[in-house]
Amino acid sequence: MIPFSPPYIDEDAIQAVVETLRSGWITTGPRTKQFEKEISSYCGAQATLCLNSATAGLELMLRWFGVGPGDEVILPAYTYSATANVVVHCGAKPVFVDIRSIDFNIDAEAVSAAINEHTKVIMPVDFGGLPADYRSIMKLVQRNDIRAMFKAGNEQQKKLGRIMVLSDAAHSFGARWGTKRTGALADASVFSFHAVKNLTTAEGGAICLQLPHPFDAEEEYRRLNIFSLHGQNKDALSKMQKGNWKYDIVEAGYKCNMTDIAAAIGLVQLRKYDAEILPRRQAICHRYATELAIYPWAELPLRYHRTEDELISSSDHLFALRIKGISEQQRDEVIRLLAEQDIAVNVHFLPVPGTSFYRKMGYNMSDYPVAQDAYSREISLPVYFTLSSEQQGMVIRALTEAVEQVRNSR
Repeated sequence: MIPFSPPYIDEDAIQAVVETLRSGWITTGPRTKQFEKEISSYCGAQATLCLNSATAGLELMLRWFGVGPGDEVILPAYTYSATANVVVHCGAKPVFVDIRSIDFNIDAEAVSAAINEHTKVIMPVDFGGLPADYRSIMKLVQRNDIRAMFKAGNEQQKKLGRIMVLSDAAHSFGARWGTKRTGALADASVFSFHAVKNLTTAEGGAICLQLPHPFDAEEEYRRLNIFSLHGQNKDALSKMQKGNWKYDIVEAGYKCNMTDIAAAIGLVQLRKYDAEILPRRQAICHRYATELAIYPWAELPLRYHRTEDELISSSDHLFALRIKGISEQQRDEVIRLLAEQDIAVNVHFLPVPGTSFYRKMGYNMSDYPVAQDAYSREISLPVYFTLSSEQQGMVIRALTEAVEQVRNSR
């Protein structure tokens, strides 16, 4: 069996967890705080808050900005449901727009057309690890006519004075736009450290802040820290200092903090990320791209591109292949043929407006033709640290045979 994306946990990570368990400090503590500092340093972010999931991070930032009933959040139709669900949780309206045909990322022109006086947040998604077009989107929200349309409803919104750009960077840890890494490309960026992600903490996520003046990032970090732990103005680490037990509840917060057990895994992985983890994924994706490029039916994912003399590079979280000239049913038949050979692939994603819950809300995939076309032909191939050269060769051979069989049976 060749799995799709098993987690990479080496002996160093196992030892780090054992040491954490023996330390007596297993919830949010010194390792989590160190992990936050090292993520900020790696990404070039002002401040980082680690949490139990990226989903929690997205919702926390929406609530921090005061998003609620009557507000709208623009996001791509092509994403995982979590991106839209958090908007619904806040009582706001998800406004889906289509993606670009060259990749799976949000179309900035479609974003511009969707903005109105109710728009509070734009939430691009870095699909597969490739950064969205933040340059265009950040320029868009700064435009005088767009700023004039913005209706601030609270102090945070008045302070920003425009639509917030909140990056769903769940896939893109380590990706670059020129000299900057994701985490520093939007007002706030949210990473996922779920088991299948490039860098994992088993479950986990992080918010990276890159807020403009007059925001104080450290002050906002402290506010978010309180918000993520029941509205308690001291975390457990602070309360354990001698004589410092007394605390207050300053708001009705949430419970989504990261544990030191998770952070211990993350610290090990982060320190190996650029030297070992990311290069291995890049090598796997490069081989797929090289060996599949000879087939006219293979539409390769955009992993690198240049704009205005800056190189945009993916974190290679996914190798999202599109197969030209086939239907959704034929795509599913290719997947079935691969499964018969014990090769696991995946599809990323079922576009959110096409799911039952969102269809009942009135959304229709016919409004997002580029996303529908991309989904119907997409297959994500196995990419993981321990995928051997022999196994990858088996995937490539089995895939090409399955595609040819399906195409020839029409």
